[in-house]
Amino acid sequence: MNIGKLKEVDIRSLWKHEQYDFSEWLSHEENIEELNNILGLTLTDVSKEIYVGSYRCDLVAVDESTGIKIIIENQLESSNHDHLGKIITYASGLDAQVVVWIVTHAKEEHRSAIEWLNNNTNSNINFFLIELHAYKIGDSLPAPYFEVIEKPNDFIKNTNKTKNSSGELNKSQSEKLIFWNRFNELLEEKGKPFNMRKATTDHWYDVAIGSSSSHISIELINKEKHIRIGLYMVDDKEYFDKLFENKNSIEKDLGLELEWLRECSGNVSRIKYKLSGLDYADHSNYDDLINKSIEIAAKMQEVFKKYL
Repeated sequence: MNIGKLKEVDIRSLWKHEQYDFSEWLSHEENIEELNNILGLTLTDVSKEIYVGSYRCDLVAVDESTGIKIIIENQLESSNHDHLGKIITYASGLDAQVVVWIVTHAKEEHRSAIEWLNNNTNSNINFFLIELHAYKIGDSLPAPYFEVIEKPNDFIKNTNKTKNSSGELNKSQSEKLIFWNRFNELLEEKGKPFNMRKATTDHWYDVAIGSSSSHISIELINKEKHIRIGLYMVDDKEYFDKLFENKNSIEKDLGLELEWLRECSGNVSRIKYKLSGLDYADHSNYDDLINKSIEIAAKMQEVFKKYL
């Protein structure tokens, strides 16, 4: 058996200029997907060179299902204090909740700085420090690789605001975390039919469909002993009406009878399905419930996308 050797490629031989070459390449949908896998988000509405005062942020995007703003600062060299200051300036000026700093080499002092920011800022702001590498085998095409150097501490960021006075999660919060962690394990085993989200103490898990105003939501309703899976739409009655016109075809494709609510609450519309059997006191059927939830959500994503 002939086995090739992995050889690192000089980043500057692939992209000469951060702004005109790398940022342009990264802004394309098929390339930004690499970051989606790392961040657990689905970046959409990617804009290049957004001014903040006299400075320009390389890329600004929005997470498809939550609507939060993400900024990306590219530096095709070793990290430096100048860019550290810039990402903080951009985060403040653009009211971003996720900051992604991409460098070719992360210096130790900047690793420590990003770690400190993640541990000492509130849960609404998250910092990622990522090294960009590229490799090839023999005469193959070079393949970029994003290596996460520093990222938010999930436990601190997701649970600080939900701890009780003793500093511990309550029973309900713990059970949600257990469920979503197992959910992610099975989602990965299935080859991730949709993007993975971080396990949190929230009762919901969102799946993007390609619209910033609509997404699939998987919700744990333990009080009523079921999991609610469906399409959540904000201020988009036109999309709801278009789907309702095709109600029979949609339910046939899904193999499910759905509940259609045009006026759910305020400007929200919902199309939902209830999967019975959830009980935080009994985990014996979790794998079955999770597998069914993943299959239904993936099928809904496929079906609803056709009508966007």
